[in-house]
Amino acid sequence: MLSRVAESVFWMNRYIERAENYSRFIDVNHQLSLDLNEEVPNQWLPLVHTTGDYELFAKKYSEPSPVNVIRFMTFDEENPNSIFQCLSKARENARTIRENISTSMWEVLNEFYLYVKDYRKLYMETNGEHGDTLSMGLSDFLSTVRKSCQSFYGCSDATISHDEVWNFSLLGRFLERADKTTRILDMKYFILLPSVHDVGSTLDLLQWLSLLKSASAHEMYNRKYKKIDPTDIAEFLILNDTFPRSIIFCIQEMQEALEKISGLKEGLPRNSAQDATTVYLNKLRSENIKSIFDKGLHEYLDDIQIELNQIGSKIVERFFTN
Repeated sequence: MLSRVAESVFWMNRYIERAENYSRFIDVNHQLSLDLNEEVPNQWLPLVHTTGDYELFAKKYSEPSPVNVIRFMTFDEENPNSIFQCLSKARENARTIRENISTSMWEVLNEFYLYVKDYRKLYMETNGEHGDTLSMGLSDFLSTVRKSCQSFYGCSDATISHDEVWNFSLLGRFLERADKTTRILDMKYFILLPSVHDVGSTLDLLQWLSLLKSASAHEMYNRKYKKIDPTDIAEFLILNDTFPRSIIFCIQEMQEALEKISGLKEGLPRNSAQDATTVYLNKLRSENIKSIFDKGLHEYLDDIQIELNQIGSKIVERFFTN
């Protein structure tokens, strides 16, 4: 398999996963903002912080108003991680490897891209400054983004061989998903409460609940735990090995995909990407939620992001730089 094909498949899936996660971030925050009164601080800036794009945002926009943040994260051509840019790059990657993906996958992705492109044009022409019209249709638009991402995944699952192309697609998808789950959890670190006395209040619990919804984890969390509790939420999203958006689940999937791609049998030399993934997975398995909170949740999530970046670099070095 050509490294060019492997890299395109990998990034196509990372971009689609990123677009889906951004739609979750924005929609849940939008719904939360509708429930809060005017005395609660602006909760839109934490979204920009958690994506790691604050410096770029600050260069372009004077304030973190809802309109500015939504525009930056959804339609901004100069933001390489906006939903529009993610889909543009996913489609371009798909175009270069048309012979390696199914016609159905291409059609789903192409129609998805054209939908977002048309919606963006309408927004920029009629609503670029104030955002009122966008807000009225925002949830429907973001819901369509999520459904289109999931349609692409379903189509991929059902229409291409589960060979190297498939495993590189899983590698990209789960690496991106693990990273975004750390950022969803870390969002609470950046959200301001009116005072320290509000810790444990209805507002505090409402914000934790919104994090669960950002990861589409609310229903599965409720099956395991009886009440909304920050420690339980962190445990569920980091260490639950059966929930498909938990960090440990994603790394398990990455390890399995790497084993299949590498085709190495037990006892034979392994590559550095495999080693890094296995070592970190074993480290995660040795943790419990108490040891994580003892280290500090924000600091711990920072460390996970660093580990994921290092694994990503080893994947690039091993498979894409020939």
